[in-house]
Amino acid sequence: MASFHNKNKIQYDTTISLPATKKLAWYENNPSSGPGILFFSGGSALQSLSHHLAAFTHNSMHIITPFDSGGSSANLRKAFDMPAVGDIRNRLIALSDPSCTGNPEACALFSYRMPRTESPDELLDSLFRMTSGEHPLTAGMSGPMQKIIQDYLHNFMERMPCDFDLRGASIGNLMLASAYLSHHRRLDQAICLFSELTHVRGIVRPVVDKHLHLTVRLENNETIVGQHLITGKEIMPLNSMIKQITLSEKETHPLPADVFLPKHIQALIRRADMIVYPMGSFYSSLISNLLPHGVGDTISHVSCPKIYIPNTGPDPEAIGLSLADQVEILLSFLKKDNPIKIATEQVLHFIIVDRANGSYAGGVDEERIRKMGVDIIDYPLISTRNFPLIDEKLLVPLLLSFT
Repeated sequence: MASFHNKNKIQYDTTISLPATKKLAWYENNPSSGPGILFFSGGSALQSLSHHLAAFTHNSMHIITPFDSGGSSANLRKAFDMPAVGDIRNRLIALSDPSCTGNPEACALFSYRMPRTESPDELLDSLFRMTSGEHPLTAGMSGPMQKIIQDYLHNFMERMPCDFDLRGASIGNLMLASAYLSHHRRLDQAICLFSELTHVRGIVRPVVDKHLHLTVRLENNETIVGQHLITGKEIMPLNSMIKQITLSEKETHPLPADVFLPKHIQALIRRADMIVYPMGSFYSSLISNLLPHGVGDTISHVSCPKIYIPNTGPDPEAIGLSLADQVEILLSFLKKDNPIKIATEQVLHFIIVDRANGSYAGGVDEERIRKMGVDIIDYPLISTRNFPLIDEKLLVPLLLSFT
């Protein structure tokens, strides 16, 4: 049990007991009435947290970056000029209800990746057997669900370019791509179909439904286009600090694009009971979500707790940045719509750290962070089970206590 006093001017109880056990018990018994916690995130850092959170609320909201340029998503983007769907698929599966009939089988199919060792003909044959219900992953499904999946996979096969590389392809990504193309290139419609099929307990949306690329300029003046070249996961990490990040429409001519936050995403943000800027790749997962015009302005008009949860270990994208630097950069992007009028207390209230177990570049510079107007919560986030990563079983109760 911990107690925290809030110095920020936000309208909820100024003294919070952590964790709020009675509140947690109520949410666990009434998840359909749980709070609308909104996350700005991208990749896999929130998978376990999302799955655990769904036991307490079916109303969480996940705004995802659709800018991934590597792996299976890259092939789909090039073939169909579409947003990346891999991170969206992962989050939908994490939020799916495993207790619903047919869900384990559907999620197993959507998580399945085609072998990289098989020939193009063998891969095409496997996909054909899925569409005909003869493949082991589709043969045991219930009638209506099997029919829907078969139809969308068949539709994908008809649209697939002759030279499309199926090696390592995610079946869930192919399903989303097929639904996207079938619904007039509207990704929200494809996500709704996927959500209904797997009984997703929450809302997942891309920050924008556009085919865009992340572009960064480094301190050494090098320009890099493509998320997979930035994260340090598929290739060697960056050797120079990121000084600028933008969205561009073209890979070959990466000029900054004017991108605006869609009205339905603005409406989603306005519904939030809490806004979380969570752990994950600092630039490609978090900051990239804040690039469209209107994100920070919309957040500034929502009266709810706003929390930053930094990584508890090294982040290849944050080379050269201390924890305080990251807070300062986060605030600059949250205020960029109107730096003069948007105050810190409108977009960020707390940063949550685990000083005892986490590793933060430059340490926790309490004086500098508090001078920015951000309160620090020091709370156990890391267990022996998850070390050195944040344990969702510790973080979820903490977040729910603020709602």
